[in-house]
Amino acid sequence: MLEHFIDHGRLTAIPVQRKKRMIVLRWLVEEFQPGLRYPEREVNRIITRHHPDFAALRRYLVDEELMQRDHGIYWRSGSLPNVGSDPPSWPNGGSIDSHDG
Repeated sequence: MLEHFIDHGRLTAIPVQRKKRMIVLRWLVEEFQPGLRYPEREVNRIITRHHPDFAALRRYLVDEELMQRDHGIYWRSGSLPNVGSDPPSWPNGGSIDSHDG
């Protein structure tokens, strides 16, 4: 099902039907490492690599409780790391925390 919405790592459309959209959101949330906190700017940058409408996708991720948000800082819901599946773009250790707004 996911292959209907993804082309070369880019999301071709945000599905309207919730069931299909959840498949896409579960794929997208894998871009965020459990346990790390991300400033909104970084969340936008990561989502934009896959689709230009970062605001809608960010909102869906929070609304569907795949990510949580507090004062402009986002983190992936749940606490089990996805060991062995980290994309090469992830930093080797450390947090992406930023307090500069």
